Amino acid sequence: PLRVGLKNRRKKNHEIDPNEANKGYGWLMALLITSDCINCDVCEPVCPNNAIFEGSEHYHIKSSRCTECVGHYDTPQCVELCPVDCIPRDLSLNETKQDLLIKFHRLK
Repeated sequence: PLRVGLKNRRKKNHEIDPNEANKGYGWLMALLITSDCINCDVCEPVCPNNAIFEGSEHYHIKSSRCTECVGHYDTPQCVELCPVDCIPRDLSLNETKQDLLIKFHRLK
C-alpha cells in the first residue's frame, strides 16, 4: 500500500506528506523509508532499536522504536549507510532530541 503512488506524493527536499505516506500503518514518524528502497539489507542490521523491518515491497521504520539513533550514535545510521538516499526526514513530524532521548530510555 505504501509503494503505490508514493513518488507522486514526494515534495521538495524528500519531504513526504504524512497523511499519505502513513495510510494503513497507524503511526507517524520523523524518518521513513520511501519506495526508492532497493532492499539492499544495509539499514536493518545497523538499527540499534530494531525499528526497521522488511515489508512486502521494501523496508519500513516503526516510529515507536525509532530514536534516530539518539542514545547510540550521533547520526541515524540507516540514513548514513543508505546507498540510494531513500530515508528522508518528514520535517512536519520531527521529534525533539529530548523526545528521542526519552524514547531511548523507555526502550532500554
